[in-house]
Amino acid sequence: MTLPRAARQLALPVAIICLASLPVRAEERPDRIAALVERTMRPLLAEHDVPGLAIAGTAGGRQRFFSFGIASRETRQPVSEHTLFEIGSVSKAFTATLGAYAEVQGRLSLGDRPSRFMPSLAGGAIDRASLLHLATYTAGGLPLQFPATVRNGTMIDYFRAWQPAAAPGAQRRYSNPSIGLFGHLAAAAMGRPFADLMERDVFPKLGLRDSHIRVPQAAMARYAMGYNRQNRPTRVSVGLALLGAEAYGVKTSAADLIRFVEANIRPETLEPAMRRAVEATQVGHFRVGEMVQGLGWEQYPWPVTLERLLAGNATTMAMDAHPATAITPPLRPAGPALFNKTGSTSGFGAYVAVVPQKRIGIVVLANRALPIPARIAAAHAVLEALAAGAP
Repeated sequence: MTLPRAARQLALPVAIICLASLPVRAEERPDRIAALVERTMRPLLAEHDVPGLAIAGTAGGRQRFFSFGIASRETRQPVSEHTLFEIGSVSKAFTATLGAYAEVQGRLSLGDRPSRFMPSLAGGAIDRASLLHLATYTAGGLPLQFPATVRNGTMIDYFRAWQPAAAPGAQRRYSNPSIGLFGHLAAAAMGRPFADLMERDVFPKLGLRDSHIRVPQAAMARYAMGYNRQNRPTRVSVGLALLGAEAYGVKTSAADLIRFVEANIRPETLEPAMRRAVEATQVGHFRVGEMVQGLGWEQYPWPVTLERLLAGNATTMAMDAHPATAITPPLRPAGPALFNKTGSTSGFGAYVAVVPQKRIGIVVLANRALPIPARIAAAHAVLEALAAGAP
């Protein structure tokens, strides 16, 4: 009997858990992580018609890379750890890092009002929110996306006319315009274009050599082609999207993204200002149900069950407003904590999770926006094995 597609998608996380829990003897599986990645990740290609996957893991400073499938159905080029993928909203962790870096440099305060850097917003309801509220989606109910009628020439008018559904800090409503505006204002505070700051300052100071807002011509041959729901090739056009670069514009490789994970594990290896910026992104600012919202990252105590992680990354968390409670004063986790972020564009899907205190992390990159529960379930199984110290 063949299950309906929706049922198969719901069943996949359970199947992954069952596979991951099978007893494995060392003499039969000398590399348990490789075997686990194979049996948790490879099924995603067939189940969700994903052309290619790039997986990177780190444990105790040791990096591991696993590649499946192809970067393009046209060229048939195999995926590698150097293939460039769009990471969608995982980009928000980088935007948050830029904002924190600007604060470390004394160019802004998270308590500032938007009009300090964009005077045209003065007098509007948006100016009652702070930069912190914009960065944590708690400004009062900015939508997931800009309305279709808003264009570059009318964006300021939209923000000025926007009417909140709640007081700043009272609710979290996940929003590209919210953190997009935060990134735009952070760049304004630094006095340079956002893309320029990311590519010439933030990425290099994080030790990233192959991360881009604008993919250079020399790297285009390694830029994977994404495939949308209709199985048509597609790539994001952040140059045409309102605040798209700030909200979901990063393209990077598994090799570079795992370096970012390791920077979050050991920020002391970075130059002092960037170290303080990365540490600031690991501070919790609002409790939202069982999740803590920080700058870019969403936090959970470690160990965390798969069910809790799936609930915190459910569609309702992205689409609906949820009560938020300020953490006063803002705090870094007292014990081990998992920081995670999902990301999608029309043709790509990504997931990143890191537990700094345990020195483990994982990156999942796909050139199709496979369902979030599937990528999280697979990543969670591997992350638990890394935490257990599997060889």
